[in-house]
Amino acid sequence: MRDNQQILEALFRDGKIRIKRGAIFDIDPDPMPSDFEFDRFAGMMLGLAVGDALGNTTEGIAPDLRNQHFGEIRDYLPNRYANGKRVGTPSDDTQLAFWTLEQLINDDGLVPERLATRFCRDPILGIGGTVQGFISNQKNGKCWVESGPESAGNGSLMRIAPINYPHLRYGGRGLWVDTALSAMITHNDTASISACIAFVYMFWQLLKMDHAPAPEWWLETYFTITKDLELGTIYRPRSRTVADFAGPLWAFVEREVLSAYRSGTTIVDACNRWYSGAYLLETVPAVLLILMNHGNDPEEAIVRAVNDTRDNDTIGAIVGAAVGALHGKSGIPKQWIANLAGRTTDADDGRIFELLDQASLCFQPIKHRVLTKENIKTY
Repeated sequence: MRDNQQILEALFRDGKIRIKRGAIFDIDPDPMPSDFEFDRFAGMMLGLAVGDALGNTTEGIAPDLRNQHFGEIRDYLPNRYANGKRVGTPSDDTQLAFWTLEQLINDDGLVPERLATRFCRDPILGIGGTVQGFISNQKNGKCWVESGPESAGNGSLMRIAPINYPHLRYGGRGLWVDTALSAMITHNDTASISACIAFVYMFWQLLKMDHAPAPEWWLETYFTITKDLELGTIYRPRSRTVADFAGPLWAFVEREVLSAYRSGTTIVDACNRWYSGAYLLETVPAVLLILMNHGNDPEEAIVRAVNDTRDNDTIGAIVGAAVGALHGKSGIPKQWIANLAGRTTDADDGRIFELLDQASLCFQPIKHRVLTKENIKTY
């Protein structure tokens, strides 16, 4: 396998990756402790799938209209892809995240060109425009380095959590290298890659925490990392209420989230202020404000993501991954896991549970518990 560190250094040298070489690339994260429970990683992945599945049946609807039609969503709605049953099915968030995990297992780590190929193999449910552009570039013969459009959409951030997997046992700065390379495959954009690195850093810390961090930790961690990585790209909001802003993503996040949190603004009002769609200037503030207010309560965090935002499947998936990493599988309501179809396509029921089984078996000798859909239901 080629050295991903050398690949990244060449990309920095040639200006082909849209971030600065920040200080984090010289930090070696410690491995997970010897008593690490694999259930924490499984909780992160299941939280992602649950948040996606709870949200995707009402994705894109304004929160007030969603509430008028459905009330507060606290469980799966009748699903047309499951014969009207209240079953959780995936969108592209779950698909791309679990295909990433699958490829990491198969390759014993990240091989960027193989992950890029995997993303092109099966139909993607609810595919975004940037990922469509990436697939078109791949099919037209471009190499993976050149295939990712420069887009500040949330399509890389929603799938980045499993990049932690190959590094759990040994740690090391290769975690940041793999995150940057994985992120740029579909979104070679400075806000997107820096956001992915910041969230992977947070996921890594959350997997080791015994209790929820202080609310300020979420925001301070995010902008401390990203302001050292973002290039000088100027982003502008889509919402007229914040149209005075022009600058890097980290600065918008610092300004808007800090103000909303200190003033006690509700999640829904804050998200209506800056909009809460698939643009990172909307997704990242929404995720961080939800976690600042509800990071200690995984159920409520996911419920707020699903009900109070527009791109609620992706925001639900990212929030779900964070609280799943922090609280583990046991922190996620049992019925949400039990009623997940577990698909990564439109017809492979149970596949995400099979992949978590594989991942846990490959994770010896750190203490773990093998997971299946059947034994999850019994907890």
